[in-house]
Amino acid sequence: MQAAELFEQMVKPSEVARRLRVSVKSAYQWHQLWRDGGVQALASRGPSGSRCRLSPRCLEKLATYLEEGPAAHGWVEDQVWTASRVATLIGRKFHVSYSVSGATRLM
Repeated sequence: MQAAELFEQMVKPSEVARRLRVSVKSAYQWHQLWRDGGVQALASRGPSGSRCRLSPRCLEKLATYLEEGPAAHGWVEDQVWTASRVATLIGRKFHVSYSVSGATRLM
């Protein structure tokens, strides 16, 4: 809430941006939010992006599958989990499509 404190002290958004090391655009957006809704309007809304498509129970099962190793799931060439293999495993076991980068974030 440093930005709100600075705005209350009548510090200009461009100076807030410099002090907090954020873009001027972000500081002006924060200033607008603060003017319209006060400190509460600047409260974090949590992480951005989509939520995990696997339930906590499925994530536990996935961890178990990964502990079994790649060979237990048809990859006998080597014993390395790649993001591509994890994405494929998720599709096979849970019928949920994950991109390679999405699978990487789960790992």
